[in-house]
Amino acid sequence: MNEGNKTPRKIEESHKSIAGTSPAVRPTGWKKFLSKRWVFPAAYMAAAAIIVTILWLNTGKDQQDPAIPGQAGVESEAASSGQESPEASAVLANGETLRWPVEKIEDMTTLMPFYDASASVEERAAATVEYQNTFTPHMATDLAREDGQSFEVLAALSGTVKVAAQSPTNGYEVQIEHPNGLVTVYQSLTDLKVKAGDEVEQGDVIASAGHSELEPGEGAHVHFEVRENGVSVNPNELIKSEE
Repeated sequence: MNEGNKTPRKIEESHKSIAGTSPAVRPTGWKKFLSKRWVFPAAYMAAAAIIVTILWLNTGKDQQDPAIPGQAGVESEAASSGQESPEASAVLANGETLRWPVEKIEDMTTLMPFYDASASVEERAAATVEYQNTFTPHMATDLAREDGQSFEVLAALSGTVKVAAQSPTNGYEVQIEHPNGLVTVYQSLTDLKVKAGDEVEQGDVIASAGHSELEPGEGAHVHFEVRENGVSVNPNELIKSEE
């Protein structure tokens, strides 16, 4: 009788032992990934690289070259003038090619060049006009004789004179309209030979080189500008491209 009672107790205890045991939980794939030693260092380096890149980009936007006073205004004006626009065509329908508004360019010196926003600090400073504490980019090329004497100013292309009048600060001014949306502008003039509405041929004398209040230190010179659809373009580049 006692023997018979012992057996069920062992079976019951064995059953309880099995039922109370928790099965082993196998780790998920995400936990396995995070358990690898290289995960956290790699994540830290990636985050640091992103932060450094953002700081670098933000800092670069705020930097200015302090070598040119008022550079921010100069750069914005140059950008608004469309220097990034496509280069103007210097060849017109009649086969004419843009030329300098003087008889012999080799007899001339460049007093102030066209402002190039991609040029060096020194070159940009040399092409910046200061007038009444305002700095503006020089969107033209100023030419003068080496001896400082006046000279005849010629039409760079054939066209129609649209403006022939005195400028408030830049002597007399002539604007000639040409095909393809081109306009040539001549300032710091004296002794005008044309009037608005005149038709001129390339090489015709339109005035003589004079002086201007805006650039008083330059003496007798011509301020020569080329515009394409209202946007100033570098005449030196246009003329060189057709040589």
